Amino acid sequence: MAQIFDRSSNALARMSLVLTGLIVIALGVTLDQLQRSPWVTRQGQRPDQPVPFSHKHHVQGLGLQCQYCHVTVEKSSYAGIPPTKTCMNCHAQIWTNAQLLEPVRTSWATGQSLTWTKVHDLPDYVYFSHEIHVNKGLGCSTCHGRVDQMPLMYAQNTLQMEWCLDCHRNPAKNLRPTTEVYNMAWEKPAEDRPVWCSVGDEKSGVPTAQTVNCVTREPAEGVQVASLAPTAAPLSSYRKFTSQDELGHFLLDHYKIRTPKDLASCEVCHR
Repeated sequence: MAQIFDRSSNALARMSLVLTGLIVIALGVTLDQLQRSPWVTRQGQRPDQPVPFSHKHHVQGLGLQCQYCHVTVEKSSYAGIPPTKTCMNCHAQIWTNAQLLEPVRTSWATGQSLTWTKVHDLPDYVYFSHEIHVNKGLGCSTCHGRVDQMPLMYAQNTLQMEWCLDCHRNPAKNLRPTTEVYNMAWEKPAEDRPVWCSVGDEKSGVPTAQTVNCVTREPAEGVQVASLAPTAAPLSSYRKFTSQDELGHFLLDHYKIRTPKDLASCEVCHR
C-alpha cells in the first residue's frame, strides 16, 4: 500500500509545531507589553479638558496648596475635584475677561458643573483611599509626580497592580514625615541633608503618625521646634537619619503601618 504522506512530512510537522510555539510565545510577549504600554495605561498622556488648567502656574507660580482645591484628600477616599466656586474665588477678580476661562464663567452663571476628564482613573473594582495614604506619610508626588512642574496634568505612573504592589511590598522606600506630604520638592535623606525625628506619647483619638515629629534642621537647645506631636519631645530624643531606608523603617514602625504581607493581600484593594 502506497504511503499517504511523504517522509518530508515529518520534518514539516516538527517545523509547524516549533513555529506554532514561537507564534504563541510572541503573541504572549506582545500582549504583555501592550497592556503595560501608554496606549492602555494612558501614562504620560494629557487628555483634553474643558479648561487647560496649569498646575505649574497655580502650585509653583502662585504657591497654592494641594488642599485648597482638593479639600477632601485628608478625610476621604477621594481627593475631590474643586467646584467652580473655588475657581471663581480668584477669577471673579483676575482674568475676568479671558477667553480661556469662558467655560468657568459659564459654569458659574448656569450652575452646571464643568466636566473634567479624570487623569488618574482606577478601575471600578479597585478600592483606593487617599485619606489613609496621606495620613501615613505618602507624599502626593510619589504617585502623581512633580505636579508643580506640569503645565498640563498627566499620569506620571501606570497605576497598574504591579506598580501598587511594588510599593506595598516595601512601603519604607516611599514614606516621609507627614509634615512633608505636600512638599513637591521633598528629597530623601542623605549625608548632606539629614532628617531628625522624635516620637511623642500616643493619645487616644490622635493619629499615630502625628506622634512623630521630624525636622530638616538639627534641633538645638533653646530653639523651639514646631511639632504636630501632642507633646513636645526633649531634644535628646531626636534621632538622625541620613538614608531613606533608615528613615522609612523608623516611620514604618511608628506610623503603625501593617506588614507588607498584610498590605499585599487582595482584600486590601479589591472589595
